[in-house]
Amino acid sequence: MNKLSGPIPSTIGNLTRMRYLDLNSNNLTGQIPSSICNLNSLEVLHLSENILQGRIPQCLGNFSTSLSVLALKENQLYGPIPPTFADGNKLEYLNLNRNKLQGPLPKSLRKCRCLQVLDIGNNEIEDSFPFWIETLPKLQVLVMKANKFHGNVLSDHLKNDNILPFPKLQIFDISHNKFIGPLPPGYFKNFVVMMNVKVNGTETRNQFTDPVKLVLKGSEQELVGILITSTLIDFSYNQFYGNIPHSIGKLNSLIYMNLSHNMFTGGIPTSFGNLSALEQLDLSSNQLQGEIPWQLTRLSFLSSLNLSNNLLSGPIPQFGGQFRTFDNNSYMENPGLCGDPLTIKCKEDDKIQPMLQREGDNSELLNGFTWKAVVMGYGCGFAFGVIMGCLALLYRRPMWLLSFFYGVQG
Repeated sequence: MNKLSGPIPSTIGNLTRMRYLDLNSNNLTGQIPSSICNLNSLEVLHLSENILQGRIPQCLGNFSTSLSVLALKENQLYGPIPPTFADGNKLEYLNLNRNKLQGPLPKSLRKCRCLQVLDIGNNEIEDSFPFWIETLPKLQVLVMKANKFHGNVLSDHLKNDNILPFPKLQIFDISHNKFIGPLPPGYFKNFVVMMNVKVNGTETRNQFTDPVKLVLKGSEQELVGILITSTLIDFSYNQFYGNIPHSIGKLNSLIYMNLSHNMFTGGIPTSFGNLSALEQLDLSSNQLQGEIPWQLTRLSFLSSLNLSNNLLSGPIPQFGGQFRTFDNNSYMENPGLCGDPLTIKCKEDDKIQPMLQREGDNSELLNGFTWKAVVMGYGCGFAFGVIMGCLALLYRRPMWLLSFFYGVQG
């Protein structure tokens, strides 16, 4: 790998037949020369991970009808994103992560009908949620984290259950913003790819594998081949409230989910037990109540669990091989929780009900009965036994009782 330094020469604009320009991971400084807009045959422009400064040239939105990749991440670019994206462009990949870009998100991006990856994370963009992004039919990766976005994420047409957005979305990261309100269940009902990521892997493969950085298991990691293998929802560090939608449980190809540091209330949806591919689940620092659903023990790939700093109560499920590997940090600051690995032990009554609920959920024989009915059955049997014992003592082994007993035994 080269370590080129200094400014990009303006004479680069003379290479009008150039189709691929990759100068990423160098020490280039100065501004992006406006002469670069003479390269009207360019298909890939990759200037990421340099020390480039100044504004993004206005022409980059429409100078080449062939441009499919524009990667400028991890520089020191500032000012607004150019509002010049033209009809009929072929842009598939736009990565502006980790710059100092400001202003609203330009609505001309809705003209990028081929866009599959939009990463504008870690900037200073200030805007409400861009509902018009929902109209991009091929969008698979949407990263808006660590900006100054605000307001509700529930658009008017979702309130009426009309057109549902994002049918091909695999990565949805809007963390570290100031979004508020309840989560719209309609979003998750239409995340078809997150319900079966393998289908998408056979349909579309992006040839450009510039990695996207995401926070996974508490540390920032690069995902290469992101369009084929990874599925992620990260809504953490916002101000969302209300119940967590049960419809998330349909996303059985979801691998990472982070809803931490919000104001969610209610219980953990039992439908989360259907997230069979889930590896990381973080629901910490909310106001979730009730017991931990035993259905979570079905998640055999779950390697990271954080339920800390909530209002959860009752026993921690003690069955399920993967579930037993989580330590005290997964459950801390939930005063009502009990059982291993916590030092607070559960009462016997606390242990019985979850066990009966689990048996009732799995058995068709108990369909229509509650755990209370089972306990009543045990009670009736116990009472019958006591009565028979008393009769035997009072009447000194009456013949009818002995005949009945031995008849059953025989």
